[in-house]
Amino acid sequence: MAKSGNHLTLYELNKLVRDVIEYEMPNEYWVEAELSECRETRGHCYMELIQKDEHSATPIAKASAKCWASKWMLVRPYFERTTGQRLHAGMKVLLKVYPQFHEAYGFSWIVTDIDPTYTLGDMARKRQEIIRQLKEQGIFDLQKELRLPLFCQNIAVISSETAAGYGDFCNQLADNPYGLKFSTRLFPAIMQGDGVEQSIISALNRIYDITSQSVRHSVRFDAVVVIRGGGATSDMSGFDTLALAENVANFPLPIITGIGHDRDESILDMVSHTRVKTPTAAAAFLIDHLKNVLDILNDSQDKMTRLAQQQLVYYKSQFATIAGILPRLFSNVKIRQEARLDALNDSITHLAQMKLSSSGSMLTTISQRIPILLDRRLMSEKHRLQLIEERTKSLDPALLLQRGYSITLKNGKAVRDASQLQPGDTIETRLAKGTIHSTVIEEQ
Repeated sequence: MAKSGNHLTLYELNKLVRDVIEYEMPNEYWVEAELSECRETRGHCYMELIQKDEHSATPIAKASAKCWASKWMLVRPYFERTTGQRLHAGMKVLLKVYPQFHEAYGFSWIVTDIDPTYTLGDMARKRQEIIRQLKEQGIFDLQKELRLPLFCQNIAVISSETAAGYGDFCNQLADNPYGLKFSTRLFPAIMQGDGVEQSIISALNRIYDITSQSVRHSVRFDAVVVIRGGGATSDMSGFDTLALAENVANFPLPIITGIGHDRDESILDMVSHTRVKTPTAAAAFLIDHLKNVLDILNDSQDKMTRLAQQQLVYYKSQFATIAGILPRLFSNVKIRQEARLDALNDSITHLAQMKLSSSGSMLTTISQRIPILLDRRLMSEKHRLQLIEERTKSLDPALLLQRGYSITLKNGKAVRDASQLQPGDTIETRLAKGTIHSTVIEEQ
C-alpha cells in the first residue's frame, strides 16, 4: 500500500504530465494523418486523426486535434480556396501541431496550420488512380462516343430541388429567345456533402428504369443534366468517386454536367458527355444545340425551295421550247401518217380484191362438188337406217311374246324384281294375245 504523503491526486498527476509535455515537447510539429471525423462547433474545428497500416488498412494510431476559432478563421478559407475542398472524413492532411495536455480535458494536438499542397497531392493521386482504373476498364470515354439526339428536348435533371441553379436552368430553357420547346423532369438529389455519390447514383437508376420501360411510362429522355447551383464551391469531393464515375460512364444517355466548379474538372466532368461550368451554361448549350438543328432545317428548306424554283424555271423553259416545236412536229407526223394510211388503204383494197377473186373461185369449185357429196352422204345414211331398222325389229317385244314370253307391268313400268311388289298391288301381264290384270296376294 502507498504510504501516506507519497501519493498524488489525479490533478497533481495530470499537471505533472502537462509540465513534462510542455518541457519535453516545446516545439510545433508537421504531422501526416487521415481525418476520420471533422466537425465545426462554435467557430472551433474538432478533428479525429487516424493512421492506417498500408497493407491491411488497420488503424495503428489515433488522436484528437483541435483548431481554435482564432486560427481556424484564417486556415480554413486558404485551405478551401487552394484545394477546392472542405475538410472531410477520409481526407489526408498535413497539420502543424503542438501538444497540449489539460488537467481536466486530457491530451489533444492543437492545430496551428494546414498545408493544402499536401492534400492537393493526395487528392491528385487518388484522382489519377480513379482515372487509371476507368481507362483500364475501357469506360473513360464511353460517354463521348454517344451522339446527342438532334431533337434533344426531353431532359432528365439531377439537382437539388431547392437549388437556385435548378430554377435558373428551367427558366432559361422556358424563356429562350427562339421559342424552342423543352420538357424537363427533376430527379432530386443531394448535391453537396457526404451523400452526393449515392444520391446521384440513385437518381440515375430511376432515370434508367423509366427509360428502359418507356412504352409503359410513355416517356423517353434524350439526355441527362447534372447541375448544382447555390452550394459551396469548396464541397466537391462527392463528384470525385470511382462508383459515381463508373455509373456515369456506363449510362446509355448523354450526360451533361454543370456543377459550378471553375478551378478544375471533377472526375464526373471528365467522364460525362459534355461539361459546362454552370446550370445556365447547360441550358444555353441545349438551346444552342437545338437552334443549330433548327438552322440546318431552315437552310435545307431554303435550299430545297431554291432548287425547286430552279427546276420549275428550267422545266418551264423546256415546255416552252417543246410547245414551239410541237406544231411543226405534229404537221410532219400528220403528213407521214396520212401517206402511210393511204398506202395501207391501197394495200387493203388490193388484198380484198385478191381475196374476193380467190374466194369466188373456191365457191365455184365447192358448188360443183356439193351435189356429188350430198348423194354420197344420202346413200350412206339410207344404208345406216336400214341396218338400224333391222336391228330394231329383232328387239321388238312382240316377237318375244309370240315365243311364249310375257311382260309384267306395274304402273306402266316393267317389273324385273319381285321385291318391287307389295301385297295389294295391281299388276298387268301382257301375252302374245291379250292382257291379264292381277292383284298381288303374297310376296314370295
